[in-house]
Amino acid sequence: MKKIDYLERILNATRVYEVAVESPLQPASRLSRRLGNTVLLKREDMQPVFSFKLRGAYNKMAALSSRQKALGVIAASAGNHAQGVALAAQRMGVHALIVMPVTTPSIKVDAVQARGAKVVLEGVSYSEAEEHAQRLARQHGYTFVHPYDDPDVIAGQGTIAMEMLRQHPQPIDAIFVAIGGGGLIAGVAAYVKRLRPEIRIIGVQPQDSDAMKRSLAAGRRIKLDQVGLFADGVAVRQVGVETFRLCRTLVDEIVTVDTDAICAAVKDVFDDTRAILEPAGALAIAGLKHVVQRDRMKERTLVAIACGANMNFDRLRFIAERAELGEKREAVFAATIPEKPGSFRRFCELLGNRAITEFNYRYADAREAHVFVGISVSRAGEAQTLFKSLKAHGIKTLDLSDNEMAKLHIRHLVGGRSPHAQHEILYRFEFPERPGALTQFLNSMSADWNISLFHYRNHGADYGRVLVGLQVPPQDKKAFRRFLDGLGYPWEEETSNPAYSLFLA
Repeated sequence: MKKIDYLERILNATRVYEVAVESPLQPASRLSRRLGNTVLLKREDMQPVFSFKLRGAYNKMAALSSRQKALGVIAASAGNHAQGVALAAQRMGVHALIVMPVTTPSIKVDAVQARGAKVVLEGVSYSEAEEHAQRLARQHGYTFVHPYDDPDVIAGQGTIAMEMLRQHPQPIDAIFVAIGGGGLIAGVAAYVKRLRPEIRIIGVQPQDSDAMKRSLAAGRRIKLDQVGLFADGVAVRQVGVETFRLCRTLVDEIVTVDTDAICAAVKDVFDDTRAILEPAGALAIAGLKHVVQRDRMKERTLVAIACGANMNFDRLRFIAERAELGEKREAVFAATIPEKPGSFRRFCELLGNRAITEFNYRYADAREAHVFVGISVSRAGEAQTLFKSLKAHGIKTLDLSDNEMAKLHIRHLVGGRSPHAQHEILYRFEFPERPGALTQFLNSMSADWNISLFHYRNHGADYGRVLVGLQVPPQDKKAFRRFLDGLGYPWEEETSNPAYSLFLA
């Protein structure tokens, strides 16, 4: 197999500028001051389709023969790649067919169709949509435009690195790049490591979508059983063959961050630029902050690629709620106080002048009261200082700031105890946001299992987060496990979660 010279390919990928713009490398002044480092943002969210994806798509399609262009192109995507292919096809006058999962929100379907591409809805996941697209490509002779695992796509994304080094010829200590399938970081690393090998290339993935990190650790491509969908732009179960090969030799490190850290990064970029990134678009910034804190970095020059801004408006509420937690500016906890007159006032006095962001309480017991509290904190360690003070005054506290179920569901259910929910077990599920998802769940259940609790809240995503309480007799535990295995929805048991014991059990 002929070795691919990516430096040459990237330098020759100038046709991307027929559709892409040279995005600015912009100082993040507020974030820089807070972190004690120079932070630069590569603003790929300012591309015509609000994402870097059109670079690779256009570079791939520009290299097609006249016959291939005449037959048309096809792609599978639920988001940014679809819009990139559609725009590239529109500019070239090429017929484009995009296969999207049936769960794709209408706003994304409309955006692709507005670029002149034809949309086919097939399957409930990207994998199923891609399989259908590959079948159609074979039947009709379409060229399949892969979202990341293609040398021309990788080279197109590599033009971002070419711009960065030209825009900032001074020393750069590290470049942070979001990873889904690996096309963006492969292109960036291939260029940077040839010209400035001293610059560290650090990939960033969500904790629940870390296929590349696991693959590099194993020395082979790992296929995840399931992926988290909050940062849907990087929700990839298996990375590409070529991208994996390049990352093995060129990427210095991969770090993972949680949902709260991503939400905090969205807010950080908004504070500096007034732009709102999508979760995947803010991933690199979250990783940068993580490494700065971990390594106690000071006075370094750090670049993060803000790679996309195709945000569903409905998701902003959830991000705003979680951003303060991600920045450690809010603490969420449960406090147990005596159920007697005056104790509630005394508890509030102990909180002092701190701003209370949330307070949930309902009478449930004649002896003790459990209160769900959110407070604003201004510095690291302040919450722990408060907890120690409360404990010294005889008030038990349970820190729930990292308790996903408490932050997603319990805060909306405080006071919902039921003495009649015998043999209740508690599970969190991710339901696809499509008609029939709940019906499928109910039809799969045994008629003998009663639903004793149900909480759902829309977060503007392609899936819904649901908390379900079920009354399952002990003798049915094996049957219940078979039900979970056959359901096909991601799940996690929460019966032993202390927040459940305090507020709902």
